[in-house]
Amino acid sequence: MSELILYTNTMSRGNTVELFLKILDVSYQRVELEYGEPMRTPEYLAINPMAKVPALVDGETVVTETAAICAYLADKFIEKGFAPALNSPERAAYYRWFFFTAGPIESAFTVKELGIELNEEQQKSSGFGSFERAFHCLETGLARAKPYLCGKNLTAADIYVGYFLIFLCKYALIQPTPLINQYIDSLALNNEIKQLLESLGLR
Repeated sequence: MSELILYTNTMSRGNTVELFLKILDVSYQRVELEYGEPMRTPEYLAINPMAKVPALVDGETVVTETAAICAYLADKFIEKGFAPALNSPERAAYYRWFFFTAGPIESAFTVKELGIELNEEQQKSSGFGSFERAFHCLETGLARAKPYLCGKNLTAADIYVGYFLIFLCKYALIQPTPLINQYIDSLALNNEIKQLLESLGLR
């Protein structure tokens, strides 16, 4: 089996992938790239033309985008139990919350942080509508969590969505609601996530 190589930066979304790799308990080589020129070398651009991290190399296979990397790893190590079976009802929620967070939630958060407010007409044509609407939708998923997004088992979707929420709470980018706190408490049943929360001063 080829060695996994993760290109990342300590101040990047690659932290989500590293957390998941630790939870999976699989070996990998970590390559720290500084922002700027090191991410724009011909060698790295051949891996990720976006000149961003994270990027995962698995032999001849290259995967970029944090959500895609987490989903790839969950399927690669399917025996670890972090992806619902392909023919299970839970797979629908798994896809939904992975893609919803990577798409509308990420976009809504970025626009909010840039101080951009969309008017009503712009909200109609945007993929997320408004930050408030997108976040309310995510909270409906958390309200139905039993205790996780796909039911009783922690999945890669929870790692991805959970880390995003933990990041927002850590840097006071959102006010954690009782639903968010309850969800994060459920995630903290995993020892790696519990250690992360403690290191961030959130538990």
